[in-house]
Amino acid sequence: MATKVVVLGGAGAVGSQAVRTLAEHGGFDEVVIADWNLARAQELATEIGRAGVTAAGVDVMDPDGVANLVRGSDIVLNCVGPFYRSVKTVLSTVLDLGINYVDVCDDVDVTNEILEWDARAKAAGVTALIGMGSSPGVTNLFAKFVVDQMLDECETVDIFHTHGGEPIEGPGVIGHRFHCMSIDIPMFLEGELRTVKYFEPDGIALRQTFDFPLVGDGIPVFPYPHPEQLTLPRFIKLQRVTNKGSVLPIPYYELTAEMCRLGLSSKDPVSVGDQSVVPYDFATAFLIRERDRILAETNFGEQRGCISVVVTGKKDGEPREFRLHMASASKALGEGTGIPAAIGTMLVHRGKASSAGVLPPEALLDATDFLGLVAQLPSLTSSASTFIEEVLPDGTVKQMPL
Repeated sequence: MATKVVVLGGAGAVGSQAVRTLAEHGGFDEVVIADWNLARAQELATEIGRAGVTAAGVDVMDPDGVANLVRGSDIVLNCVGPFYRSVKTVLSTVLDLGINYVDVCDDVDVTNEILEWDARAKAAGVTALIGMGSSPGVTNLFAKFVVDQMLDECETVDIFHTHGGEPIEGPGVIGHRFHCMSIDIPMFLEGELRTVKYFEPDGIALRQTFDFPLVGDGIPVFPYPHPEQLTLPRFIKLQRVTNKGSVLPIPYYELTAEMCRLGLSSKDPVSVGDQSVVPYDFATAFLIRERDRILAETNFGEQRGCISVVVTGKKDGEPREFRLHMASASKALGEGTGIPAAIGTMLVHRGKASSAGVLPPEALLDATDFLGLVAQLPSLTSSASTFIEEVLPDGTVKQMPL
């Protein structure tokens, strides 16, 4: 019987990488590239040039259109952000149709809402793996790997990420950053969930620098409202979970933050002479233009990125610290998020998820299954380095095989 996966947002920076991975390694007879930009989806299908890879136009805010498109498929991978706007429409439609589902949702506020649909998914017999990108996604499974394989008890998980230099950056990505800087940011501190504000003293106090392998040392990172701080403490006993990140070049990220602080992320129109101008529309267009200038002025070079997870706990009563990294000096957001999403889709389709329900990676997947597939994908292993370090009591850092 033919197998079929539909990738929503399949022509975008993240979705296109997921499509390429699924077409090459997924084992599906049909891979549908579904995107509002039908011309780009068709172009990508032609580039891939494999029988069974087709293109379709879709508006993910139209539940009837989504239903007509995905009906009869085996699994749906949703790469359409911002997720606080789109994910509930898509997931609700898929649950009604009884189709398994994966997404890369990194918006913490809507994650809280869709986790409440767990019973609904179980009743429908649907496995919905949410947040299966880089952060969240790889980060969750890195933490789970250390907890399962190397510690008797875990105390802290601190997540760091940075990336930049992608060939394109669209308004949706910038909108997500504005959203992240504007909402309450959850941090799991001293055994309880708290919130901080990006521009206020409690959030500013959590800023720091971090040394990212293959990317750079002393890179500033800032509090990020990603879902790991919500989900990891639900499934692993912990005292602290933090998430901090940035976008390169840092002057571009700082410009984005300043525009948000000044209120230019607002979607309420203002009158400018005889015209009505939406600050958000101006800000995103301006940032897209300025990004190109800053990349050139800083001689940024190739796109690059890294996610790092620092885990502490105890083994045989002794304190231990491990650091897991997935770093690349030639790949960044698209590959770092799209390829893990494809791997998660493959694992769910192959029956490797532990149960039905709406659940994050650490609750559904075996970390060793994920890492095993990572090692088998030339498109990832040739461009990225995935490794683990142990910090010894004397401060020496020892690299270990994964």
